[in-house]
Amino acid sequence: MASHSDTLVVFFGATAGANGGKLGSDEREIILLVWQIVDLHEKKVGKLHKCFVKPDTLELTDQCKEETGLTLEDIVDAEPLDKVLEQIQQSVTSEVKCLGRSSYTLLVNGPLIIRQALHPEASKKNLVLPECFFSFVDLRKEFLKCCPNASSVQKLTLSSMLDYVGLPAVSEQMIGVKEVNSMVQLTLCILDEPYNHKFYCAETVNTKFDSGTCSKMEPVDSETVIRARGLPWQSSDQDIARFFKGLNIAKGGVALCLNAQGRRNGEALVRFINAEHRDLALERHKHHMGSRYIEVYKATGEEFLKIAGGTSNEVAQFLSKENQVIIRMRGLPFTATTQEVLSFLGPESPVTDGAEGLLFVKYPDGRPTGDAFVLFSCEEYAQNALKKHKQILGKRYIELFRSTAAEVQQVLNRYMSTPLISTLPPSPIVPLPVLSTPPFLPTASSTRDCVRLRGLPYTAGIEDILEFMGDHTVDIKTHGVHMVLNQQGRPSGDAFIQMKSPDKAFLVAQKCHKKTMKDRYVEVFQCSTEEMSIVLMGGTLNRSGLSPPPCKLPCLSPPTAYAAFPTPPTILSEAALYQPPLLAAPRGPPTTLHSPAHALAYYPPQPHLYMNMNMNYTAYYPSPPVSPSTVSYFAAPPGAMAAAVAAGAHPVAAPSHPAAAAASSVLPQPGALVRMQGLPYNTGVKDILSFFQGYQYAPDEYSGLVQMNEQARSLIQPKEWLCL
Repeated sequence: MASHSDTLVVFFGATAGANGGKLGSDEREIILLVWQIVDLHEKKVGKLHKCFVKPDTLELTDQCKEETGLTLEDIVDAEPLDKVLEQIQQSVTSEVKCLGRSSYTLLVNGPLIIRQALHPEASKKNLVLPECFFSFVDLRKEFLKCCPNASSVQKLTLSSMLDYVGLPAVSEQMIGVKEVNSMVQLTLCILDEPYNHKFYCAETVNTKFDSGTCSKMEPVDSETVIRARGLPWQSSDQDIARFFKGLNIAKGGVALCLNAQGRRNGEALVRFINAEHRDLALERHKHHMGSRYIEVYKATGEEFLKIAGGTSNEVAQFLSKENQVIIRMRGLPFTATTQEVLSFLGPESPVTDGAEGLLFVKYPDGRPTGDAFVLFSCEEYAQNALKKHKQILGKRYIELFRSTAAEVQQVLNRYMSTPLISTLPPSPIVPLPVLSTPPFLPTASSTRDCVRLRGLPYTAGIEDILEFMGDHTVDIKTHGVHMVLNQQGRPSGDAFIQMKSPDKAFLVAQKCHKKTMKDRYVEVFQCSTEEMSIVLMGGTLNRSGLSPPPCKLPCLSPPTAYAAFPTPPTILSEAALYQPPLLAAPRGPPTTLHSPAHALAYYPPQPHLYMNMNMNYTAYYPSPPVSPSTVSYFAAPPGAMAAAVAAGAHPVAAPSHPAAAAASSVLPQPGALVRMQGLPYNTGVKDILSFFQGYQYAPDEYSGLVQMNEQARSLIQPKEWLCL
């Protein structure tokens, strides 16, 4: 506007709180406006006008009283802001016409009165500002164009500018009048020789926020981004733009942040057009949105791109329609069709371009997530749609709320462009030796170059896994397929695959997740060897991330045979003795049991697998899965050896003791010790045999079972007796 303006309206304002360089930082209302017209052609000055404004809250801070000299008596009978602004517009328009001019532009000493005071207050009071308040000229910036060596914009004051050009300071003491007179003198000075300045570049205030998309490849200056916290969960991008009213937000520059469950977490990243507007936004720290105060902090361009950036052509096409209101639908039935959603919304809220204005959010394999975004051409249609919040579609209630272009991109990124499980931060690890049989055992690392296959058919073999992975088999490391067995040595439905790089593992997790193998869908998660070890210890690994094994149960203790069996401390630690792998297929007893070397042959030293010592791995877990190709399963020590060791380790159970005698008659038999806990007090032999139905017992073992059962009851608490 300034390039075609004939006149300037020199404008000044003061608030009931902080003024000067902190004007508008405390959300106080405007109480004084002063203005005067300057004819750019004739270089003449009009009449000076001063008008008090009555705030909604009749209260002045001590700082305001000291700086302005005003009292409550000065403003108590004044007009409210909307009336005063209307009077200003009428007065200026009339005076400009009297001068024979047709246009005018505001001239201010810094943008604070316009951007930080007038527009925010008008937004809170739902006032419609006249058009003239959406553009202005900053005297400090215009002065620097004439006097580039004066100082920086931030350091320029009216007195320093007057002194630089050799003008005397204004002697007027009344607040507002002094400032306007000083600005008028400076304006007339730079219009004359030797400066001959032209006011041709006006700053503008955006009338509305423009939504849009942001590419991940787009450079974003970190000096233009802030993070707003404490937002109401139902806030839209327009609500956030309204909070920052007066400051220009870049197109698509509001990105609402979502939590791990895809719900808004009360935070947003906002990108402004330049660093000056970002700095002004930081001054709104703890300003209010309704009854909530909003925290404002610096953020980075990288953070903004992580939330708002995207590369999806589908999203770009969906958001290509301008000036559309976006509504997010959550909780849709997985079988919901486009026509069912359109029927649910009804004719009173028609979707823009019908089916083209509806975007279903899906997983990479095409499965629906239950989320969808809908475009409406106007606010009225969107409001009609929001009235259906929590109404039923099929058998589910549907949530509807306002959304943003950045949220559309973020939700699509979450499901389509990111790993299916969260990336864990690296954690310090301590080497812990664990038994392992194969020579191909991977060195534990936080590098996520493995994948876990969960839900395999129990009949699946390595060939089936290779067929399942298809072309990705070329990226598997040599000896990189590890089948996982359960306690009984049977397939557990799990497998771990070592890939050649984390990128290959990520690609497999994306492409093969939920793919079918023998009529069963298989879940595929990217992981590291550390995470693989935690899963083998009884932890869980899924789309929600990694969970450690359960805490050590105080009522459980390691099986007697494990605790008593002698092992060299340099090879096996206590933690290794209590590892979860239980007995697999028993071996026959060795030819001699007198040499310790033969005893140790059942637990040979092998390469080490490192585990995270932040977890409690020394506990004994009853039934986590076991991998014969990662953490070795134990071959059962002969019963005689276990009995001999147990007798040596527990002298209280001497053969003369009835219970020990019963045990000695049982333990020499080849087999495995199994501890049963929590049996009913009236449990009999038939109940136990029925419980182990499907497992074979030698005929001479039944008597030992009977004898142990009957005699041990009277000597040992029921929850501690052992059986074979």
